[in-house]
Amino acid sequence: MNLFSSFSISATGLRAERTRLNVASMNLANAHVTRTIDGGPYRAKSVVFHSVPLKEGGVKGDADTGGFDERLDKALDTVEVAKIVDDKTPFMEVYDPGHPDADKNGMVKMPNVNVMEEMVDIMSAERAYEANISAMDSAKNMAIKAIDIIR
Repeated sequence: MNLFSSFSISATGLRAERTRLNVASMNLANAHVTRTIDGGPYRAKSVVFHSVPLKEGGVKGDADTGGFDERLDKALDTVEVAKIVDDKTPFMEVYDPGHPDADKNGMVKMPNVNVMEEMVDIMSAERAYEANISAMDSAKNMAIKAIDIIR
């Protein structure tokens, strides 16, 4: 594992969390949309992550490390967005006979967005984003210290 591997791992985490934050923000923005292009209420979306190996193979270890570097390189994973899926929970129905999208019984189908869950998702994405930034800062500081030692 070289120094830049930690930057790559953190960078993929930053990209994935940015996507999760964008999707949660989109869900909140559409929490009251009862009419979409498809004709029904807005359906909440969720992000699905999956891990991807950082490298195939790795650097050959020497006899002193017993192949530790090689095993470490093979064990490292990054994260990617696998897909963005629709939330399958049913729409909430609200009695509002004056609403333009109300049916003959006065019921309006509202989006299946849970505002509290979306806020928690946003806060969680923010914390994960901050953790990845901290990991990058630590790697940068280690690199600076290594350069200082060489001087």
